[in-house]
Amino acid sequence: MPLSEHEQRLLDQIEQGLYAEDPKWANAVRISDPRSHYKRRLLKASLGFALGVVLLMVGVVANEIWLGVAGFVVMLATCLWGLSSWKRMNGFGVESPAPRAPARRPQRRGFMDRMEERWRRRTDER
Repeated sequence: MPLSEHEQRLLDQIEQGLYAEDPKWANAVRISDPRSHYKRRLLKASLGFALGVVLLMVGVVANEIWLGVAGFVVMLATCLWGLSSWKRMNGFGVESPAPRAPARRPQRRGFMDRMEERWRRRTDER
């Protein structure tokens, strides 16, 4: 639903007041595409994954098990972080604005119910 003319003017006044009060914050918020935030997170996750690989390799070469495990944990954590950023950037993790009621599926009968029904039909035919 579009805003009325009065509401649009009020919104513009509030926006101008925020820009005048804190221009640094206003520039940070002004980014029109939220995907740029997720792209930065994805880049950081990639660098973290590379750091994890380096830690894992150093742990293997230096025969330090704790360092190799730490490298693996860093790799795993940054991989999960990057995957969540990638999903949100591409819209896979976003819920629909108005959740719909789940469609009801017909109740499926179990294996034993179907076997009993077949047995009843077979005995009724005789």
